[in-house]
Amino acid sequence: MDLIIYISILLLTGVFVGFTSGLLGVGGGFIMGPVQFFLLVAVGVDPTIAIRVAFGTSLAVILPTAISGALGHRRKGAVLLKPAILLGSMGFIGGTLGALMATNTPVEVLRIISGVLILISAIWMLKSHSPEIEGERSKKDIAYLFWGFIGGVSSGLLGIGGGVIMVPILAILLRFEIHKAIGTSTAFIILASLGGIVIYITQGLSVPGLPPYSWGYVNLVQLVALAGTSIPLAQLGVIASHKIPAKQLKYIFVAILIYIALKMMGLFEWLNFPF
Repeated sequence: MDLIIYISILLLTGVFVGFTSGLLGVGGGFIMGPVQFFLLVAVGVDPTIAIRVAFGTSLAVILPTAISGALGHRRKGAVLLKPAILLGSMGFIGGTLGALMATNTPVEVLRIISGVLILISAIWMLKSHSPEIEGERSKKDIAYLFWGFIGGVSSGLLGIGGGVIMVPILAILLRFEIHKAIGTSTAFIILASLGGIVIYITQGLSVPGLPPYSWGYVNLVQLVALAGTSIPLAQLGVIASHKIPAKQLKYIFVAILIYIALKMMGLFEWLNFPF
């Protein structure tokens, strides 16, 4: 693959990831991970190495992007600080554990787990009723700690930031209004991604076959290209988020999840679809 095409795809992915992060309160790893994985495999990187580099680099991009998005949502009053801290503190621990699991799991298993988990989240979100009519928001600290840990494990294991899991949890189980679920999820991602980043770097330092300019399982070329466009676009996504009605916002979220889930599980490849 030509280097210019390779970098251009990464830059465009960063644009989409940044906007999606601010818009939907997800880290964007469920987009970045598959794109990076398929790009790395296309240039000859072993799939086992490629998927771990994709996940590790995704988390490294997600951190500054989530900070940018969380600041924007905070200014809009959509970040509930105490829940975000409780969720994020356990998310950090869960992210560390999830990353350790990912660095010792076969690539085929990671792809299937990633796709299935994203698809379940999409279906769950689609079938749920509007949070506004389900009662008051949960204020139990233990619930935030438990779900923060679960979200953190998924973050480290799959390099997805955890928002793809956290937004449905906040909106459905904990009865957050959708805009506050998105804003609080973005803040949770900051802490949840930190533990995973450290593990992906340290576990990959002595691994042979890494792509050039890699620091452990974090590739600096992909990091710069993705973060360079995703960070500023996160603010645009925040603005769009607060202009779109909650119902339409949920449907956008679900549509993106379903596509990425099927792509990651290899369904399109099996059916020979060109996308």
